[in-house]
Amino acid sequence: MKSIAVLLLSFFSLTGTAQVETEIAPPYNIKTVSFVQNSQNVVPIFRLGEQFEFQFDDLFGNEADYYYEITHCDYNWIPTDIPKSEYLKGFDGQKIQEYVNSFNTLQTFTHYKLSIPNNYTKILLSGNYVLTILNSDKEVVLKRYFIFYEDLVSVPLKIKRPRTVKNIYSKHNLEFEIKTGDQMLFQNPMQNLKVVLLQNGKFNTAIKNVPPQYTVSNNFIYKYDQETQFWAGNEFLNFDSKDIKNANNYVSFINSDNDIYNTHLYTNNDKSSFPYTNFSDINGNFSVRKLDGENNIIESDYSWVYFSLSAPLANPSSSIYVVGMFNNYSTTPEYKMDFNQKNGLYEKAILIKQGFTNYQYLTLNSKGIIDQENAIDGNFYQTENDYTILVYYKGSADRYEKVIGRGTANSLNITN
Repeated sequence: MKSIAVLLLSFFSLTGTAQVETEIAPPYNIKTVSFVQNSQNVVPIFRLGEQFEFQFDDLFGNEADYYYEITHCDYNWIPTDIPKSEYLKGFDGQKIQEYVNSFNTLQTFTHYKLSIPNNYTKILLSGNYVLTILNSDKEVVLKRYFIFYEDLVSVPLKIKRPRTVKNIYSKHNLEFEIKTGDQMLFQNPMQNLKVVLLQNGKFNTAIKNVPPQYTVSNNFIYKYDQETQFWAGNEFLNFDSKDIKNANNYVSFINSDNDIYNTHLYTNNDKSSFPYTNFSDINGNFSVRKLDGENNIIESDYSWVYFSLSAPLANPSSSIYVVGMFNNYSTTPEYKMDFNQKNGLYEKAILIKQGFTNYQYLTLNSKGIIDQENAIDGNFYQTENDYTILVYYKGSADRYEKVIGRGTANSLNITN
């Protein structure tokens, strides 16, 4: 009995200290971190069995050794107790083999590329995963989320105008179903069936823990009034530096006073009090490219991009950040804007690889929580956003949560 008590105490001690895996932003020398598929930067959600690449630049340019580890997690990003031999064919902990140095750039760098699957590693199970990059001293350099899903259920999704009058012009409401047909019979679906709702692939604003509202036959219906609403936001801002030596529509002027190029953008204004303006964006993404370059990856240079924002109505106790997929919407000090008392502008210089880049201004309140309701650029139902639903299921006898379906829709097709 004493031995059993000790074992039980050890078990509850271990489960009680289970740590949630969080994404870790890289140090200042690691830039342009991205998941790539078909030569394009993508939101890291892949069908099980698909191939992708994980790429980044090291501005030290010294061909350092980097290693990778892959961790399987549950719905809440807590590592599971499944042995790696069950979710990996082969093994991780390997050195990243593919790297190449920059060519003909003022800012030297080494570009690294990790392909999954590769000769050493193949992922066997759907679910949440954390990719960890380590240096030669096995210190963590960065961590990023990615997800594999299976097509076991269909998830039709519609974007609707909110039914709440207060937010009818500023939010998007997601209505969707989980259709299982006759191929799956869920056990206790109110507890074992879970969903994640994403706007433009951003994990930091995901909506979770929403149970089915009701069921019809083998279909699970989600038609909530408030629980599945996102603030609509506004179209992303952008600049194009593919011709890094010359200004364009959104670039005021270029110089190279500090041995690399400096890209000075025109000042942006707080758009929350302006009418919605329709212009195209790529929903936060970016594309590395160089005018007349043969190899964009290693020939595209870096420049200091100078952002400035006029936001006289911004809450002085809030913090404003420049974010996008180019920095994984990071709110580290590297991307926090400083208020210039002399000119009354928020300002920040960020080192960014040349190409076409979407960005937005993100506000954090005094508690460090994203304040989407009072977004610098406002919230307009006309905004074009990509939405994704991921469906998780873990049966009573299952050892892990599968991602059994994915639904997508765009708010261009919004209905009342």
